[in-house]
Order: sequence, then structure tokens, then C-alpha cells
Amino acid sequence: MQFIDKQTIEQNYDFPELISRLKLAFADSSVEVPMRHHHDYANPPEQEDSTLLLMPAWDPGKDLGVKMVTVSPNNGEYQLPSIQGLYLLFDAHKGYCKSLMDAKSLTAFRTAATSALASSFLSRKDSKSLFMIGTGALSPMLIKAHAAVRPIEQVYVWGRSPIKADAVKAELAGESFTVTVVDSIAEGIEKADIVSCATLSKTPLISGELLRPGQHLDMVGAYKPDMREADDQCLLRSKVFIDHYAGALKETGDIKIPIDQGVITTDDIQADLFELCKGERTGRQNDIDITFFKSVGHALEDLIAATLIAERVNQE
Repeated sequence: MQFIDKQTIEQNYDFPELISRLKLAFADSSVEVPMRHHHDYANPPEQEDSTLLLMPAWDPGKDLGVKMVTVSPNNGEYQLPSIQGLYLLFDAHKGYCKSLMDAKSLTAFRTAATSALASSFLSRKDSKSLFMIGTGALSPMLIKAHAAVRPIEQVYVWGRSPIKADAVKAELAGESFTVTVVDSIAEGIEKADIVSCATLSKTPLISGELLRPGQHLDMVGAYKPDMREADDQCLLRSKVFIDHYAGALKETGDIKIPIDQGVITTDDIQADLFELCKGERTGRQNDIDITFFKSVGHALEDLIAATLIAERVNQE
């Protein structure tokens, strides 16, 4: 069995190729994806629950994968990532395990690519500026992925820790766009065509009153029903899109809370990525709409990313 570590994944990822493959996969119904297992479990030393996620998917007769992930929100205090896990890639024909991969890096790769795929339908084609809220490991990946589908020239970064924000800037020093650390979320939103948010916030960070016509919101955090990154006004002022209905309606407070409180209804959701990629629904229809994409993650994304990484590693 082959082990593919974080460094190897980072040396072999290819955003344009994965975005293209994800678009085809969302448009095709051959990959089977059961509802993911989401288990919150007690973590007494932290006095706060941690989470176990199990995410299987298979392409019959070809590949089968299962991702096992833990989320420990307070791990920053121990200089550890909040998200950790493994991905198992099997041969779906004969059943043997082909590869064991670092799930955290794989997740960052596929999550960022999925946001970029959504952006290709939802952001303005002339979007040149991006504001990144959050400074975790996913943030540089999201920035690079968005830049793979839009002509990004200027990136703004905000985080609760200025040191971490500076670290994101330093990591992106060799890219084609300029990176600037800003002092406030309001300042970043004012300057950006695309706003991407990837945090573990439990209360809204983005006020809908700050949004401008034509902006695109890429909401990646708030992975639990009691978490929110965007307030009610963001939903009310936006055309809302999601990656898939089963997960978004159940797992994220950004969608579930406004629906439960009657702020919006399921009819206000314009489409998911399956409908967009199949051409059953349209994305952005003009340059003044505000679009809102909520990503909760889907095992299809993991399987497609894992097979791509395995192919590239074995071609070397």
C-alpha cells in the first residue's frame, strides 16, 4: 500500500485539472455517494465537543474511497491543526487498498477547487480582487484556486491573528497577484469582487449591509449546525447556491439557522453544484446580483481529488 503524505500532495496538486474533473463528475451520476457520517463526541479536557466525519464514495468497478477526519476546534492552543485525518483509496473492482493519503492536505485541495468551480458559475468573469477571511491552512489554497478561474490581481487577507495573516501573505509571495493584510473585515469587503471565508466562527463575521452589488461570497467554514459566518442580511441580499442539498440543509448553520428561523426557505436556494454542472440551472445572470455559495463538502470531491493525486504520483 502506497502512503502519500502532505508534501507529496502539495507537490502534485493541479487546480485547473481538478476543477475540470470535478465539473465532469458533478455532471455525471456514476459516482455513488452515501450521506456522510457526522458524529460529535465529548472532549472533556476542552469542555467542547470534537467531531468525527466519515465520508465514503465509489465509482463502481473503478475506485472507492473513504475519508476519516477529526475536527478539534481548540487545537490551535496546542500548535496542532484543528482538522486531521486519513484518506483510504481502494480498487473498487478487486477491493484492495491502493493508497493511504494525508486527508488534511487532500481536503484543502478539493475544497478550494470546489469553491473555484462554483466561482466559475457565480462570480463575475472580470473579478480581479479577492478578500480572504481566515488564516488557516485552507486559506492560501482557496486564494490560488480562485486565481485559477478568475483574473485575480489583488488579494486582501484578514485574520484574528495579524501574525498568521502575515504568514499567509509570505506563503503567497511568489504568486502573480499582490497580497495585502487588512485591519478589518469591513475594509476587505469594500475592496473585493470575491469574498472567501474559511473560519471556525460560531457567530457571523460578515454583515450583509457591507456587501456591494456584483460581489460573490464563497462561504467555506461553519461546518456545524450552530456555526455561522454570514448574517441574515447576507442571505436576504444574495442569490443562494450550495454544493449539495442533503449536506447544506442539515450540517451548516449558515443555511440551517436562517431556514429554521423563517428568514429564508428552501425555495430561496437557486441551485446546487450538480444542477449547475448539468446545466439544469443557471448561475450568475447579471453583473449586479450578489451571489452566495455555501460549501459543506462532498465525498465525490475527495474521490476525484484522490484519484488525480494518485495518478500524478504514479506517473513520476
